[in-house]
Amino acid sequence: MTVPVASPGRPVPPAPDGRGPSGPRWDAAPGVIRPRHDTEGMVRWGTRLAALLPGAALVGLAVALLIEALPAIRGNGFGFFTRTTWDPGNFYNPPVVVNGVARPDGASYGAFPLIVGTLASSTIAMVIAVPVAFGTAMIVVHKLPRRLSNTVGMLLEMLAGIPSVVFGLWAALTLGPFLAHHVSPFISRTMPDVPVLRFFKGPVGSGEGLLTSGLVLAVMVVPIIASTTRDLLRQVPRGTQEGAVALGMTDLEVVRSVSIPWVRTGVIGACVLGLGRALGETMAVAMASGTVLGTVPRNVYSTFGSMAGVIVSQLDSALTDATGFAVETLAYLGLVLLAMSLLANIGARLLVRRASTTALPVGRGI
Repeated sequence: MTVPVASPGRPVPPAPDGRGPSGPRWDAAPGVIRPRHDTEGMVRWGTRLAALLPGAALVGLAVALLIEALPAIRGNGFGFFTRTTWDPGNFYNPPVVVNGVARPDGASYGAFPLIVGTLASSTIAMVIAVPVAFGTAMIVVHKLPRRLSNTVGMLLEMLAGIPSVVFGLWAALTLGPFLAHHVSPFISRTMPDVPVLRFFKGPVGSGEGLLTSGLVLAVMVVPIIASTTRDLLRQVPRGTQEGAVALGMTDLEVVRSVSIPWVRTGVIGACVLGLGRALGETMAVAMASGTVLGTVPRNVYSTFGSMAGVIVSQLDSALTDATGFAVETLAYLGLVLLAMSLLANIGARLLVRRASTTALPVGRGI
């Protein structure tokens, strides 16, 4: 086969597939050969790589924590989840070896109070934040004038951007003392002495504790849930709502039968985002909880410790442990916190999948 060669004044005819003999694209202009840029392939592989990066980062984080925490897992065992003591031991005595792992003399770590404190504060935050956020989103979308609605939405977004240390200072200096002097005594005095509500009775303390932490977490979570729910409600077709009103439904019935089923799966996702923020919040909880180690909160006013708060408050002293066991234990605690967050997200995805397959987007029975 003879390969045509371009000569001055006589361009080589293009191949049937639009390429010249050596592969470059044949341009329509006579005598001009331009290289072909496979932009589509580059974009395709670039998007694939970008899609893999979040998963790779999550796997890398989990693997790094697991490798760092392996000695603590062997040294602490599964009693780490049931013990209540948190004692780094004596750094001046010779280290001892337990289960093949060197640790300071007398070191004993238990995460049970920290797990309980983290779950309790997050539960209080979600119980308060979810109805407040959903009600705020409903009012912003359906009741307020457009200009006022935009203003309230802007304030919500600004509230979500405030650093957590500012919320912690507000909780420690203002919210906590206010609750201890004006709110908590009234709740403790008037709450019936029954087994379920006994958690709200007892000494109110000085303002640091579970109630203050739960409230400050709720304030931090409300903007996340409210902003997402507001955007979802604005996507509900106006014609569907007007049709429900034309059928004689009240505003409450329209919300219950049309709006909520339409945005339910998205609201669940927004709640999971808020729960993740509450579980992993560090500075605000560390400043509002009192960061007491080794004690399970007895009532809603008790000081407590959370997993994220203990990690940030104990890391400095853990670095002085020559055996490295204290840092490895904090990595173990961080691995547990990561696992809890992943389980919450997986559970939410299963709930979203079930909700999306058991109800029509316009409501049950329509």
